[in-house]
Amino acid sequence: MKNIEVEVRSFIDESKYHQLIDFFEQHAKFLKEDSQVTHYFTGDHDLRIQKNNFFSKIWMKKWQIHDDHREELEIKFDKENFEKLQQLFLNLWYEIEITWLRKRLQFDWDGIDVSLDFTKWYGYIIELEILTTDLEKDEALDVLRKKFAELEIPITPKEEFKKKYERYKQNRKTLIE
Repeated sequence: MKNIEVEVRSFIDESKYHQLIDFFEQHAKFLKEDSQVTHYFTGDHDLRIQKNNFFSKIWMKKWQIHDDHREELEIKFDKENFEKLQQLFLNLWYEIEITWLRKRLQFDWDGIDVSLDFTKWYGYIIELEILTTDLEKDEALDVLRKKFAELEIPITPKEEFKKKYERYKQNRKTLIE
């Protein structure tokens, strides 16, 4: 069962973001453009809900937030159910820890899921992802690292993502209000 998400990400500037859009429009298959609202909830697990242009979903990722690979469980709903999902978790005493407001462009590049993101108050990010099995996760990670090298983009260290995430988390209430 392919339920292990293997990903490599990097912060990029706006100029590189637009260059990458041009590159992927020529060398990959455009999948979709999406606007997303995502709430991360407090608790022992990485539990989230999201409303996007197509549906709402609940999903949970195991292990640590910036790990190279994580098990992912996901349940989709009609997008109109987002507020009900939010109310459900709030009534279960979860608190919203983070809210992301993101524009995402997705491409398929040789079987790799490419996301070019602009997250309000957070920045521009490129993410390459492969959904695989636990046995094949290391091989998938090698493939993604080679693709990043092809793009001549340095992989942002996890520590930098963690610092920026914590900074965003501490200031999120003033940012999103």
